[in-house]
Amino acid sequence: MSKHILPYALRVPAIEKMKGKRIVLASNSPRRKDILRTFGLAPDIVPSKFEEDLDISQFPEPHEYPVATATYKAVEVYEKLVRDDPDNAPDLVIAADTVVLTHPQPVTSDISYSMLPAVPQELLEKPSSKEDNMRMLLDLNGNVCEVVTGVTVVYPILTAPGYNIKSIDERTLVHFVDSPKHIIEAYVDSGEGIDRAGGFAIQGLGGLLIRKIEGDYNNVVGFPAASFFTLLDLLVDEDPDFLDI
Repeated sequence: MSKHILPYALRVPAIEKMKGKRIVLASNSPRRKDILRTFGLAPDIVPSKFEEDLDISQFPEPHEYPVATATYKAVEVYEKLVRDDPDNAPDLVIAADTVVLTHPQPVTSDISYSMLPAVPQELLEKPSSKEDNMRMLLDLNGNVCEVVTGVTVVYPILTAPGYNIKSIDERTLVHFVDSPKHIIEAYVDSGEGIDRAGGFAIQGLGGLLIRKIEGDYNNVVGFPAASFFTLLDLLVDEDPDFLDI
């Protein structure tokens, strides 16, 4: 068994293709590492040094922003590893970027999100302070946000520039409980949300603030595993040379 494929991994074509290959996660996120391990994948960890300073206003569609960031991360790590040790080049580099966007709320339950008018979505970064965390959560309280993760994979090909790039984005709506202020204050005081986009962690104490989600739970945590493995399956089906270079 490959060191990157854990014994309990499902024996599906994408997993079989990764046996004996060098798989790299361009992130130091323990949440992404844990999600991948849940499904039997244990990649090398090589964090990207990309500054993540793209200007979201330059993107006509805000969902393109995390995809672009993930792509820069993946390419940066892939090129660095090939340059530093070409005899041990990666076969697959995985990168992801998760952002939180504000989202319009339907006036009644009879109106679906798809019917809402297009409105600018605000990017919710990591809070700069507990006061900023409190502001964010008060704005989200009783409302909805959209968690978007861009995932990019980079793998070698024989033609220039020597690698191929494939990306996806996954979107999940998160509905917040209309919590009393003392609950939000207690959560902010816990400090859990201070280093999380949007100021909350659904898998931790922040789950107390969440009423329901629409979409992939793992996406809200930080990595949409189901869509990622679907992408790998598509690459296996469409490209006979995928992971064979």
